[in-house]
Amino acid sequence: MTKNTNRIKWGIIGLGNIANQFAADLLLLEDAELFAVASRDNNKAIEFGKKYNCQKTYDSYDALFNDDQVDIIYIATPHDSHAELSIKALENGKHVLCEKPLALSYKDAVRMIKASKKNNKFFMEAFWTRFIPSFQEVFSKVNQGIIGDIKYVKADFAFYANESEGGRLFDKKLGGGSLFDIGVYPLFLSYIILGIPKEIIAKSIYHNNGIDLQTSMILQYENAQAVLHSSIVSESDMKATISGTKGHIQLNSPWYIADGYSVSIENQETQFSLPHLGKGYTHEAIECQNCIRNNQIESQLWSHQNSLDLSKIVEDIKNQIGLSFS
Repeated sequence: MTKNTNRIKWGIIGLGNIANQFAADLLLLEDAELFAVASRDNNKAIEFGKKYNCQKTYDSYDALFNDDQVDIIYIATPHDSHAELSIKALENGKHVLCEKPLALSYKDAVRMIKASKKNNKFFMEAFWTRFIPSFQEVFSKVNQGIIGDIKYVKADFAFYANESEGGRLFDKKLGGGSLFDIGVYPLFLSYIILGIPKEIIAKSIYHNNGIDLQTSMILQYENAQAVLHSSIVSESDMKATISGTKGHIQLNSPWYIADGYSVSIENQETQFSLPHLGKGYTHEAIECQNCIRNNQIESQLWSHQNSLDLSKIVEDIKNQIGLSFS
């Protein structure tokens, strides 16, 4: 079947809050089309489809995997199903953008990357922070040495979640808890700026079902440290600081989707404003589409190896704090 080469046709499975935000952002891109969505709840699929002017709705994931007109599938289901669904989509000839965290184990992350290579299909973890304009510019300035040699990274991601509302955050089987849901963000920042740490010290406070409610981490590097925190039981200012020998950069709150940042050198602070398009999911979608059009199976900005490295760091912390999802 000949596909329309002008517009990339997207499918979405897992039609929760993040999928709604992503779908709304896709509507802002002229060369993207939300073509099909799937939910095991047919009424939910139909309602979602109408909301975002989607041509097709399915009541099973397999039906969407088998739709020849879909180019790429965005997987926004709970964490525990990411691996199996991504692999099945890739084996059905679909490109895949999979929500973070890639999987609940490093072993599964490896399987997902292997499936991408085996089937020669684009695959990327949906780390949208990597692609927003503010972060792109900050990362570039850090690499240029604007603030000197990096010695310290401080970042947290915390909010108060009401357990009485139920849902996946407190569900052990779905990979609930702070580390895998939001702890991956500050870990991403430390990794992308400083690389793989030499040593990690992590401590958690737990729910009575065994998930981590909050986790604090110190990452030790040869000549630098990162102090990171995640919590689903408290608030924070959600700013992130990257400190070097010549100055520091602070990403605006909430830092993971910052609309600007400040650079402070010799007590002189300069503010920079870089609004993102829509909620910010647009930028990772654009990256996916560019890679697909260029016949790349991975992004150079957030590569397969980047995802594997981060997955390994998270797994090391998971083991250290004694977290288990079984």
